[in-house]
Amino acid sequence: MASAGASAPARAEVLGLYRSLLRTARQFCDYNIREYTKRRTIDAFRHNQTLSDPSAVSSAFSDGKAQLELAKRQAVVYQLYAPKVKNIMDLKPPILKE
Repeated sequence: MASAGASAPARAEVLGLYRSLLRTARQFCDYNIREYTKRRTIDAFRHNQTLSDPSAVSSAFSDGKAQLELAKRQAVVYQLYAPKVKNIMDLKPPILKE
């Protein structure tokens, strides 16, 4: 695994971080938080995809790992205090029979 100051992380490490962040986003029970986390992850990776300086890439990767740890902790907290009523976006529409 690449260290923050030595060199840029490998492509596989960056893609693994991206997938981990998206998987963690799916763990949120609240639709709004889940979609915000997903959208924030996609936007951050798109914004940073043009980085070419190894130190800037390493810094962005370290920030991403910190965000992953934060998201994992928040997902646990949100599961502990999940709302009793589901959001309208989480409800499945009824199947209408003719």
